[in-house]
Amino acid sequence: GNLKIISKYGIGLDKIDLEATKKYGVKVYNTPGVNHIAVAEHILALIFSYFKNIHLEYSFTKRGLWNRMIGNEIFSKKVGVLGLGRIGKEISTRLLSLGLDVIVFDKYIDFDFVRKHKINVANNLKDLISKLDILVLTLPLNNETQGIITPNLISNNNQPLVLVNTSRANLIKLEDLISMLDKKIISAYLTDVMDIEPMPKTHPLTKYENVLITPHIGSRTYETVERQGLAAVNNLIDGLNNNF
Repeated sequence: GNLKIISKYGIGLDKIDLEATKKYGVKVYNTPGVNHIAVAEHILALIFSYFKNIHLEYSFTKRGLWNRMIGNEIFSKKVGVLGLGRIGKEISTRLLSLGLDVIVFDKYIDFDFVRKHKINVANNLKDLISKLDILVLTLPLNNETQGIITPNLISNNNQPLVLVNTSRANLIKLEDLISMLDKKIISAYLTDVMDIEPMPKTHPLTKYENVLITPHIGSRTYETVERQGLAAVNNLIDGLNNNF
């Protein structure tokens, strides 16, 4: 056909058939480097909301109640970051500045970055998930990472951990996630991404009080929308100029 260029408004390319675009010579552009600050801040917002019970307390006070729950500090907690791209780097440095013990793992480690910030690096995925309080997923969805988080893997931790996912829902199979919640292999699941979006009202995760869901808004800030929109248009213009 006449399609020459796809300019993605966003970063993830998992919904684009890249084999087909290559076959038909269609150039694909995305907008990396525009949303890492917003997503890192959203990860922190989810963590603070859960540990300080903000999501529950807000619900109480809106109903005129004064239920004073006891929360937890995140200071000195051990957090694993799986995926050290732009978002992984951004959240790692922010967690360090808040006094958490950060350990990271990625198939391709930026050793200059980890040396500069004195960040601990796990040798493999199994080693990462050991004695953690929190595990943050900041890696793309592809054939290697689909279903990467399993009950057997998380069971390597010596205690139930808080699992945070702002990347893609299919990094964990839904049945595995439900199993981990029911068996208390994880103490909570904090997510901005779902297997079905928009989420159906009867989704099984809605019945869990220790599951905190936001509707894929991690990068949805005025600042990111502007940066992302401009980047997508500029990619399209550059692609057209180079193609014709």
